[in-house]
Amino acid sequence: MVPALVEPSVPAGAISARPQPHLTGPTVALRPWTDQDVPVLVAAYGDPDIQRWHCRSLDPDEAVTVVRRWVEAWRSETGASWAVTGRESADAVGRVGLRALSLEDGVAEVAYWVLPAARGRGVARAAVDTLAGWAFDDVGLQRLELRHSTQNARSCRVATATGFTAEGTLRASALHSDGWHDMHLHARLRGHA
Repeated sequence: MVPALVEPSVPAGAISARPQPHLTGPTVALRPWTDQDVPVLVAAYGDPDIQRWHCRSLDPDEAVTVVRRWVEAWRSETGASWAVTGRESADAVGRVGLRALSLEDGVAEVAYWVLPAARGRGVARAAVDTLAGWAFDDVGLQRLELRHSTQNARSCRVATATGFTAEGTLRASALHSDGWHDMHLHARLRGHA
C-alpha cells in the first residue's frame, strides 16, 4: 500500500463509532431499516418503476440479506441506508442512502426510491435534503454525487431541486433490462447548497 500524502477527509470511525441516527427533516423522518421492513422492501422491488431504474427484485429472504448488508455497511463505513417515513408514522414510504461511501475522500453517492403511493408529494426531495444535511454537517463529507439514467426525468428533477449541479453525462455506463443507459452525473458540495 502506498502511503497517502494528505490526511483522510473524514477520520475513520466518524460513522461507525455511533449508532445509526434517526434523522428528521421538515416533512420526513429517516430511520434505520429493520427486519420488520422486509415486506415493504419486497413490495418496493416488485414495483415496475423501481425495478426499471434500480434493476433489482427481492424475495423475502433476499430482503433480509439486504437489511443485514445495510447494517454491515454502516459498521464498515462503506454506506448507509435509511427507511423514509412521514414525521408522524414509522411506516416506510421510501429509501434514501449513501453508497460508494469513502470517508478518506469525503465522497458518497446518493441513492433513493419512493413507493408508488407516496410519489408526487416531495418525499424524495425532502429525504435527499435531510440526508445531505446530515452528511455534510454531521459527518463532514465534502461531495455527494447523484447518478440517474438520462431517461429518468423524475430523478433529474429531484437532483436539480435539491441543489445537485449537473456535471455531465457518463456514456453507456449502466446496464438496464433494455440495454446500456447513459447516466447523468450531478453533485452537491459542502457549503454550496
